[in-house]
Parts: sequence; structure tokens; C-alpha cells
Amino acid sequence: MARRPAPTTALLAVLLAVVAGCSAPPPFAQLSGLMLDARLGEVSGLAVSARHPDTLWVVNDGGNDAHIHAVSPRGSHLATLEAEGVDNTDWEDIAAFRLDGRDYLLVADTGDNGGLRRTLQLHVFEEPATVADARLRPAWSIVFRWPDGARDCEAAAVDPATGEVLLVSKKREPPELFSVPLRPGGAEPQVARLLGTLAGVPRGDAEEIQANPELARIRSQVTAADVARDRHALAVLTYRDVLVYRRRGGEGWAEAVSRPPRVHPLPLVPQAEALGWSADGRALFATGELSPAPLFYLHP
Repeated sequence: MARRPAPTTALLAVLLAVVAGCSAPPPFAQLSGLMLDARLGEVSGLAVSARHPDTLWVVNDGGNDAHIHAVSPRGSHLATLEAEGVDNTDWEDIAAFRLDGRDYLLVADTGDNGGLRRTLQLHVFEEPATVADARLRPAWSIVFRWPDGARDCEAAAVDPATGEVLLVSKKREPPELFSVPLRPGGAEPQVARLLGTLAGVPRGDAEEIQANPELARIRSQVTAADVARDRHALAVLTYRDVLVYRRRGGEGWAEAVSRPPRVHPLPLVPQAEALGWSADGRALFATGELSPAPLFYLHP
């Protein structure tokens, strides 16, 4: 969970004008919409619905209600799902996936800025049949811990074909890729399995590092991830870039992230925290943790 002062609406309008006018490097980034609803003030995760066209699911950071919100690609608020029986300790990401003919949403309660949490939770909800206000309980939850001590994690993705949840650490250098079973057999906490580290994460140039080494380090931290529906790539978000790790043939994700990714500098997204593949796997949606927040459509 990270909080920064939100810019004024006037300042945001200026920023958006700059982005739309000249700073977004075409054809990579287009402004899709603007999230103006006050309930979307700290969006920390985004997933494109596997069941409903033109629907994105988003969650807010820790300290907010345990709600999953539906928004349109233009940023309009469509519905709120109230999660029953779970808390938003520090929700940091959400993923949409299809398993055994059913559509699900996984919410990652994995944030841990202070390094104090002994166990963390992943909550899986069946995606509702309609986009409307509703209450729902998890279809199942996964409790897990790291193998060697606490760490912060804001990026979670699901690969239903391999039956695993992929988790990327935020503050470790280089970022680490872990795996947790999607359907664990038992109630005991799972131990996340280290798959490898992410190659080629940009760290800023020499001038940036010399001017402000702490800011240069923070801007390279991973804040979101998503697996494309056809599994051709894993997209990873940092505060400055979108990284696309592509799979070759039948290789696993450990091999895919061991090669340098295709790097796309972000448009001006204040505190970029949320990323999700489009339903066709050809583009990505991204947004930041502020209110109001721009919603971008990215072409990697």
C-alpha cells in the first residue's frame, strides 16, 4: 500500500492534454478514458473481464472496502461487488481467468510495505453472470508464505493451463518470480516457489541515478503483472515502463523471463499500479493510483 498526494483536477487536465497531444509515443499508447468516480480513488489492480465485453474489474489499495468495481473502457463506473468474509488488508492486484468452463477473478492481498506479514491471501471469486451491484463470497482462498522471509508484492497473474498463480516481488533487485498452486489440495499455508528473476528491467540512465538514486530505484519497481489469455506473453508494469516477456513454444515462465523483455516507456501515468491484457491479447489497459485517473489503451 502506497499513498501519494493526488494532483488537482486542473493539474490532471494539463497532464492529460500533454499526454494526448505529444508525449504518448504512437502507436503504443492511447487515452481510453478517465475514471472520475470517487470510489475509484486508489486503484491498485485491473483485469479485463473474461465473461463480459467492454468490462474491466478494478480493486482499490489497502485501507479501502473489500470491493471489486466494474468500469467501462471509457472509465465509467458500472457496478460494485462487495466481497463477504474477507478483508482488504492490502489488495494489490486482480486477475481474470477461465478454468473448467467457469470465469473467475483472483484478488491478491499481498502488499506488505513493512515486511511484517507472515502469511498472505489470494481470494478467488466466480465472475457474476451480470454486471450489477452484488455481494459474493470467495469460491476459494489460498493462504501462502514466502520461502525465506517477508517481501512486498504488488503483481499477481494466473496461468490456468499450468494451474499456478505467478507473483513478482516489488522491491528486490532483480525482481523475483514465484509460483503458488491455483488449486492447492489442503488448508495448510502454501510455500511460494521461486522460479527465477526477471531479466532486463530498466533502472534509469546514469544521469537519473546520479541526480536521485532513490527515485531511479523506485521507478523500476514492479507494480502489476498479467498473463495474456492465449499465454503468449507475461506483461509486467513498473512505474516507468511496460515490459513484455514472450514465451517461445512450450517453454515455462522461468525461461521466458530469463530473456530481456520488449520494453515500452509509459505515457505519463501518475503512480502506475494496474495493468491487464485485453480479451484478444493484442493490447493492454493501464491506470494509476490517484483520483481522477487516466485509463490508457496500450499496443505492445
